[in-house]
Amino acid sequence: MTYDIHIIGGGLAGSEAAWQLAKRGFTVRLSEMRGTGERSPAHQGDGLAELVCSNSLRSDDDTANAVGLLHYEMRGLDSLIMRAADMARVPAGSALAVDRDVFSAEIERALTSLPNLTLTRERIDHLPQAGMTIVATGPLTAAALAQSIGAATGAESLAFFDAIAPIVYRDSINMDIAWRAARWDKGAEASIALGSDGKDYINCPMTKVEYLAFREELLAGEKTVFKEWEANTPYFDGCMPIEVMAERGEDTLRFGPMKPVGLDDPRSVSAQFPNGRWPYAVVQLRQDNKLGTIFNMVGFQTKLKYAEQTRIFRMIPGLEQAEFARLGGLHRNTFLNSPTLLDRQLRLQSAPHIRFAGQITGCEGYVESASVGLLAGVMAAHELAGRAWVDPPRSTALGALLAHITGDAEAETYQPMNVNFGLFPPIITEKKIKKPQRKLVYTERAKADFQPWAAVVGA
Repeated sequence: MTYDIHIIGGGLAGSEAAWQLAKRGFTVRLSEMRGTGERSPAHQGDGLAELVCSNSLRSDDDTANAVGLLHYEMRGLDSLIMRAADMARVPAGSALAVDRDVFSAEIERALTSLPNLTLTRERIDHLPQAGMTIVATGPLTAAALAQSIGAATGAESLAFFDAIAPIVYRDSINMDIAWRAARWDKGAEASIALGSDGKDYINCPMTKVEYLAFREELLAGEKTVFKEWEANTPYFDGCMPIEVMAERGEDTLRFGPMKPVGLDDPRSVSAQFPNGRWPYAVVQLRQDNKLGTIFNMVGFQTKLKYAEQTRIFRMIPGLEQAEFARLGGLHRNTFLNSPTLLDRQLRLQSAPHIRFAGQITGCEGYVESASVGLLAGVMAAHELAGRAWVDPPRSTALGALLAHITGDAEAETYQPMNVNFGLFPPIITEKKIKKPQRKLVYTERAKADFQPWAAVVGA
């Protein structure tokens, strides 16, 4: 079969790019290494768009959150990733969490049902010398192709570490100690629409004594030892291992992933505290599949060795007999110095027939990766159709993220970045905007600017 474009990598970015091109009528060859007997160190299955680290696409609130705004913009451009996420959604308050297997299966079903798209299970070892190509192999690109990319870019790849959180079987959690709740009942309406009571997280409380003892074991526990060539590789802040956070101070965890704010412990109800008192610290678990049989430990990415994870995490009240469907882990990610290597349309300056998309460009996060795949796909579609491309406004989430990747953000050093309002141009007004209203003003401006641009680009 001849094809208009070759996409290498069937993760979130590659799948989204393939969808955007194929539904516009272009013939697409989508190459995916998994299914050939080979996998990256982090993947566990062969399905397209496998979610590796977490099952959450983070906040779905598009009125006061940058990633929620990115959800809004992607839905406005008929994103396959958002379609599948909405179909595979599981209760998680205001977060958009999904059943991983349903999510991946829906993406693969949608793509393979397109008559002008060919999914080929094959390993690509070299960048194509000709023909329009999108490379969306992610931060765990196979060694031979990574070497080919390095030769083409003339620069060493940059790197950082991502960590993975454990997953616990629901029926092994002691609900005589743990309880169901959502902090401040946030996102209850969305969860109730999915058949939940709005109390979407399982909460395991800790006293001060229990918390301090737990932290000590995190610090003392045996960790994965890095190879010599990995020794100076930094962590990505958004996936910081729990034990590394513990090293930063006694209270770091309970002001971070173990924050108890808004969680009333029903076991401590009294006349003074009719709803119960907040625990000293809390471990939250979020539903990981539609059946509700497995829950992941929120914010508990770790590089502890497997035996240590089981021992230490069973110190958590309510998890004394926990059985783990998957233990945590650590993997090394690589990304391009995109501002110096890519043009404004994500094309490799030294070989403009090749675009890059997804985490390999230096964006970080599932949604960000998919959104850059969306942009790369729509950009390629315009080029194939002979249409002029118009950049998304800088005031939008897509525009802000693209500006960061292509160097318009003028950062002193290029580092992986989640979408955030710090990437957006400031709002200039005569009257100072109060902090609680600032995010709403950002999102309202973005939506107003997004609509006319989306009408021009077309879904």
